[in-house]
Amino acid sequence: MKPLCIIVGFGTGVGLGVARAFGQAGFQLGLIARNISKYTGTLQSLEEAGIDATFETADVSNEKSLTDAITKLQQSQKVEVLIYNVVSPTYGKPTSLDAEQVVQDFRANVVGALVASKAVVPNMISQGHGSILFTGGGWAHYPWDEAASISIGKAGLRSLAFTLAQELANTNVRIGLVSVMGQVAPDTPFDPDKIGGAFLAMHRQSKDEYQTEMLFKGG
Repeated sequence: MKPLCIIVGFGTGVGLGVARAFGQAGFQLGLIARNISKYTGTLQSLEEAGIDATFETADVSNEKSLTDAITKLQQSQKVEVLIYNVVSPTYGKPTSLDAEQVVQDFRANVVGALVASKAVVPNMISQGHGSILFTGGGWAHYPWDEAASISIGKAGLRSLAFTLAQELANTNVRIGLVSVMGQVAPDTPFDPDKIGGAFLAMHRQSKDEYQTEMLFKGG
């Protein structure tokens, strides 16, 4: 049976690059998005490439919705890799932001990552291995006032990754953050397929060389 990689936040950008990288490496994919029907053509391209994928819809800001989707994907096999690739893209300077919108963004950008992690950690611990990888961003290191909510979210996600890594340090479950330090675009150093390759490389790193954060500065 193929190992299972669950990608929360599948789409045509980084999510697709990650799906291609792990699918071509022999993983069964479990893809979660809010509206899978938007990606019919993209999913067909994966199938044509010989990549096996199962799909579930979920609202990542809703704990039950996200947990239920991950639980369904784990029914037939335990997950080896979980990738949380979600961003709620609200732009604007801090004083222009609506308070409730910032809370909603934080639920998607950070809390959803915690919910997803808690849904897979018990199985990963029981099977003795697993990787939980998050899509980080340069704005966690260099906040931008025009993207205040996203900058807050990426900083929060980075803190979650490091604290979760500390908590699970005595297990064989590794936590990682691939921080994309530039603008994602096809046929550039920040091409989604290159970023997908970075996620796969992080999962494959040996225990001796493993670090919680990889700064992806272009491939």
